This record gives sequence, C-alpha cells and structure tokens, in this order.
Amino acid sequence: MKLNCLIVDDEPMARKLLQEYIDEIDFLELAGTAENPLKVGELLRENTVDLIFLDINMPRINGMDFLRSSVNLPMVIITTAYGQYALDGFDLSVVDYLVKPFSLDRFLKACQKSLELKMLRQKSDSSLNLAADHFFVKADGIIEKICYRDLLYAEGMANYVVLYTAQKKHIVYLTIKALLEQLPVKNFMQVHKSSIVNLDHVKAVEGNMLHVADRKLSIGPSYQAQVMDVLLNGKLLKR
Repeated sequence: MKLNCLIVDDEPMARKLLQEYIDEIDFLELAGTAENPLKVGELLRENTVDLIFLDINMPRINGMDFLRSSVNLPMVIITTAYGQYALDGFDLSVVDYLVKPFSLDRFLKACQKSLELKMLRQKSDSSLNLAADHFFVKADGIIEKICYRDLLYAEGMANYVVLYTAQKKHIVYLTIKALLEQLPVKNFMQVHKSSIVNLDHVKAVEGNMLHVADRKLSIGPSYQAQVMDVLLNGKLLKR
C-alpha cells in the first residue's frame, strides 16, 4: 500500500529535505509540492492525495488557519519549527506534529502512523459496506431504521439534524459532523456547512445549487470545487 503525499512549505530547503525523506520510505509517493496552502486545492483536484506535510509559518495564510478553514482534507502531519502549536494541531485532528529539525527516524514513525490509520479506515469502510445498509435514529421517542439508499439529504439545525427521505423527515438530536462520520463516504458528501447529500440522488447542478429530489440545495463556496470534482469525475460529456 502506498501513501500519496503533498509537501506544503514556503522554505525551499525544508521542501528539499522532506522530499529526500520521502524518497527513503518505500510506501510514500510524492504527488506534489506547494509554497503556500492556497495552492493545495488545485493539487488535490489534480491528484489522489492521502497525506499532507504542512508547515505552519507561511505567507498569506498560515498552516493552522488553513486547517481550521478547510474540510474533507487528507491526513495531515504538521512539520514546523514552532512547538507551541502542538495542542492546537491535535485539536484539529492532525496525525502527528513534527518539530524541526526532526530525524528520518522520527519522520518514519509519523508516516507509519499515517499508513496504519489509512489501513484501519479502509478496513472499517469495507466492514461497513459488507455488514450494513442502514442505521437507526431516535426521533420523537421512536427508534427508526433508515436505509442509506433512502436518505436523500440531511440539513443541520442548531443541535439537531433533519434527515429527509422520500417518505418523511426525521428530526434527530445530532450534529452534521457526527452524522457524516457514520455515513458511507462513497455515497454521501458534505456540500455546505449545514448540509449533506446522497450523491446517488443528485439529479442536476445549476450554478451553486444541487437538484436533489424536489429540492434545490446550496453548495457552500468552500465546497464548490470538491463537490464538482466528485460529482462529474470525468463524466461530463464535451464536444
């Protein structure tokens, strides 16, 4: 198994060292490099990426702000000269936090942790796909079964989520984030900070709107590029 990775660092020497380390590890494959996080979106659209090596102190936007403002990122290992942001980094679910200068051995341990996490996620996704095609929610005092294929979309509403199927809607005490973590990633995608759609039920795209069943749902500006990438995925016929 390989991990395709990106290097995001404004220092040429730091990028060079990371590339040398990557070349030393047989399960790592360099997919690209960037001098600042603003270029990451384009690289993610052009490449399959499992892991990002991310510096913090960079011009225009620093690494921590980039993490806070981004969604659906691959795994991230922070590589920085500033150790004081470690707690913030782990709060943002980074895989590891490497303080420069770090050895190849320490770098390898962080990468092995990433590889194990990818394998665990694949195993979990496989088990989910084989073992279940539904989930249960408690709404209005009743525990109800909802099949994944029947869930059209979900919308967040304060501390609740409204689940829409063709038959009815369910108001559940849940967050969008918690719901997304339970849904199969190949079928469901967050398209706005407060909404998730079943990709199988998207009928059309009109500007920044998705046609889902008889509703139109907004695509958030920060989700637009990724949503279009996932939906079209080479399927748009052109002359």
